[in-house]
Amino acid sequence: MLLTGFSLLTSLLYLAMLVIAVVALVFAVVAREDAYRAADKQTKPFWLIVLGITVVVNLVVPVLFLQLAGLVASIVFMVDVRPAIRQVSGGGRGGRRGGGSSSDGPYGPYNGGR
Repeated sequence: MLLTGFSLLTSLLYLAMLVIAVVALVFAVVAREDAYRAADKQTKPFWLIVLGITVVVNLVVPVLFLQLAGLVASIVFMVDVRPAIRQVSGGGRGGRRGGGSSSDGPYGPYNGGR
């Protein structure tokens, strides 16, 4: 009974690592090449190779150490690279979330000192 539960838990963890890797790979594919350079991050081919290898390792090679290394790469992409690319690209979904203009400052719209 205990081994069955542990097996189920590890299977769910492997599935979660695979899902995170696939989602990161999809985001890497969708992003524009010039956004990587503008955000001063590694190139798009670099991230496509790293995340592609991560997905393949998760699907084919059941080695926990390699899967954890891929998980770290996926998390770095999702937490560091993707937000930087979105910021450079205009944030997606029509720009800023609040619907403000490009002249807005951190505390609201800039009105030219009026």
